[in-house]
Amino acid sequence: MKNNPILTAMMQQENEMENSGLMTVGEHLEELRKMLFRIIGALLCVTIVIFCFKDMTFDVLLAPLSSDFVTFRTIEQFASLLGVNMAGNEYNIKLISTDLAAQFMTHITTSCYVAFMLTLPYILVELFIYISPALYEHEKRYSGIIAIVIYGLFALGLLMSYFVIFPVSFLFLATYQVDASIENTITLTSYISTFTTLTLMMGIVFQLPIIVYTLARIGIVNADLLKGFRRHAIVVIAVIAAVITPTSDIFTLTIVMLPIYALYELSIFAIRNIKVEQE
Repeated sequence: MKNNPILTAMMQQENEMENSGLMTVGEHLEELRKMLFRIIGALLCVTIVIFCFKDMTFDVLLAPLSSDFVTFRTIEQFASLLGVNMAGNEYNIKLISTDLAAQFMTHITTSCYVAFMLTLPYILVELFIYISPALYEHEKRYSGIIAIVIYGLFALGLLMSYFVIFPVSFLFLATYQVDASIENTITLTSYISTFTTLTLMMGIVFQLPIIVYTLARIGIVNADLLKGFRRHAIVVIAVIAAVITPTSDIFTLTIVMLPIYALYELSIFAIRNIKVEQE
């Protein structure tokens, strides 16, 4: 043990890193541990706050159940401009709970979900602080901008799901009847599960421009390549939409596909600008 060459080499390497001002492996692990504790602590605190403000939280989450929701009112106003009267289509969908602990467990899981969404900017900041010592100055500047864009696209995906995709698809499915004698009864668990899954997946899918932009920067794809594979991309987008759509119905599938395809076209425009800049 005294003359172990591996141990000796590791000690020499740590001594060299200390003399050069660089962090050792142990110091990196210690910083990682502190960062994880801060993130977990922030998530826990925000979760508790969200849990305490139950009424406010579920007023927002359950808003699409009513015909007074802003999206439906906007559709009515737009239809009235076209001469179509939709003012009489009032509805108020009620949810049911069939399991004894369903409402309490839904309250907990929903609080954790909302807390994660609200804490995500802080998590990105913590990750940036952790990796920043290994970056050059220009890399720090670009990585900060990229982090902002990533969260901006993520938030845009959440908003798109909350105000457009989820309420429209939910209204269609919740009010659709093959016969007037058959009443739709929707459980709270089904509603929240569909809501959280769809919004989270849309936030992730909205990272498509960042992924394509990165691939274009390293020369893997270009605008001409993406334009040539438009037909194939539509098939892939349909598969992705089917995977991330909890209900898997054709109506919701179509609504989900539209913004993803718009992101595909936006990605083509973005990397076309990269090509112009490089020339």
